[in-house]
Amino acid sequence: MSHSVRRAALIVDAIAEHPRSVADLATEFGLHRSTMFRELQTLEDVGYVRRRSDGTYVLAFHLISLAQTALENLDLRAAASRHLRSLHEVVGNTLHVAALIDDTIVYVDKVEDRGGVRMYSRIGSRVLPNCTGVGKAILAGLDESRRDAVLAGVDWTAHTPRTLTTRAALDAELDVISERGWAVDDSEFEDFVNCVAVPIRSVTGVIGALSLTAIRMVQDLDDLAVRIPLLERTAALIARDAG
Repeated sequence: MSHSVRRAALIVDAIAEHPRSVADLATEFGLHRSTMFRELQTLEDVGYVRRRSDGTYVLAFHLISLAQTALENLDLRAAASRHLRSLHEVVGNTLHVAALIDDTIVYVDKVEDRGGVRMYSRIGSRVLPNCTGVGKAILAGLDESRRDAVLAGVDWTAHTPRTLTTRAALDAELDVISERGWAVDDSEFEDFVNCVAVPIRSVTGVIGALSLTAIRMVQDLDDLAVRIPLLERTAALIARDAG
């Protein structure tokens, strides 16, 4: 990838996190403001970003449309949609489906908690593999070389006191998950949230994962674990329809 294309992609990623001004981006990327302004003009011309009235830049609708098209072309998302919403009618909690795409784990579908609680995750965003239930459920089913590829470049930042911050600690937990058949996020990314997750397996191996998430003070891991058989049945239906 050329330097200019890579920089443009990173600028789009930065804007996706939250609106940025020319000055913000120039500082972040170590560029003169005029250079950054030209970069943004180019991205605006192709419909990837747009300038708001307050001078900040956000993602433009063309890029959002491309992302939606990409999601619609994912077989796992299409296979999961009906089953995910049927499950939600029973449990009411936030549900996620994540897919393993090449060496990246991505959220491909989500249904929010019936009570109005909103989680940080977004459809189409990358999953943090070392501190999420779906990430660990997928990693536990991979061989060592594939696991290495997914974890390459992972950020081992401690988001909470419970975050696994070393490969050795993660591998030890993945051994437990592999034996047990399901994974947890024990307040590892957000200290008030926990979840349980199960892998989605096809004949070729693990292709994704399904998770159920709740506010820890409302439902702890023991409460969520009661739902694991239901999650496993739903994951099997998704895998069947995914082919």
